[in-house]
Amino acid sequence: MAGSGGLGGGAGGSQGAGGGPGAALRAPRAPLLFAALVLGAYCLCALPGRCPPAGRIPAPAPAPAEPPRAVRSPGTSGLPVASGSGRRRFPQALIVGVKKGGTRALLEFLRLHPDVRALGSEPHFFDRSLMPRTLDGQITMEKTPSYFVTREAPRRIHGMSPATKLIVVVRNPVTRAISDYAQMLSKTPGLPSFGTLAFRRGLGPVDTAWSAVRIGLYAQHLDNWLRYFPLSRFLFVSGERLVSDPAGELGHVQDFLGLKRVVTDKHFYFNATKGFPCLKKAQGSGRPRCLGKSKGRPHPHVPEAMVQRLRAFYRPFNRKFYQMTGQDFGWD
Repeated sequence: MAGSGGLGGGAGGSQGAGGGPGAALRAPRAPLLFAALVLGAYCLCALPGRCPPAGRIPAPAPAPAEPPRAVRSPGTSGLPVASGSGRRRFPQALIVGVKKGGTRALLEFLRLHPDVRALGSEPHFFDRSLMPRTLDGQITMEKTPSYFVTREAPRRIHGMSPATKLIVVVRNPVTRAISDYAQMLSKTPGLPSFGTLAFRRGLGPVDTAWSAVRIGLYAQHLDNWLRYFPLSRFLFVSGERLVSDPAGELGHVQDFLGLKRVVTDKHFYFNATKGFPCLKKAQGSGRPRCLGKSKGRPHPHVPEAMVQRLRAFYRPFNRKFYQMTGQDFGWD
């Protein structure tokens, strides 16, 4: 009974406060009715035409697909390649040197060939992401003349692509050194004289620490490359013959690369003013074109005594280079 009374007392208290036995059930009806009204309004608005226009946000129409366009990568040549077609590869061929030997001329002449895709800039230890896209049958090329004299270059290039074909454009090292100095002088007019840089203590020993002299030690640089690549992977191009007979030298280069001889003597004419061959029809243009203003730049006067000293200095290195390559370049 005590338990019952307790329960009964609790019920009675609720009744008195709530106003009758159904009060506990009637109390939540107001919130439920409000929720029902909101839900009904939402359902009415969801029916077509029942909501104001401002409440509707039309879905954007999909953009029409754009067909791929034929593009030319900056600094490249050859046939146009559709954007996204082809693939980027490590170069199958490199022009690795030498500075002021004729590397720019060789690259520009080769770019006339439809199966050559060449990077215009000098990447200095090439990166595949920089290379132009090529189709099957096309050759990716690039040129960086400093490769030939950079000690680490052969190892790095071999590590990335040991089957790379290597092209070296060489020139009489005495003429090359003077041409190198002429380029330096055009950029830095206040340079010391050629003799001051090339020789120690007046007409003392030749200073091989000067880059213009050191580059011409072709045999030493080639020896470093032969530690990583066999001689069969090299083609040595005469810078002198590239001027006197560009079509002949280009023929050898195309053979070396396994290309059809497309670039021939019909593409060249000799510019007597510049003393250099020019293109009768440049790639992508119907107009003749010579290389930049720097080609044919006049050399500063170097006393004959200095020239003879340099010739004598280079002679044993040249002869070793002839033996290593099996070619006599006639610099002596």
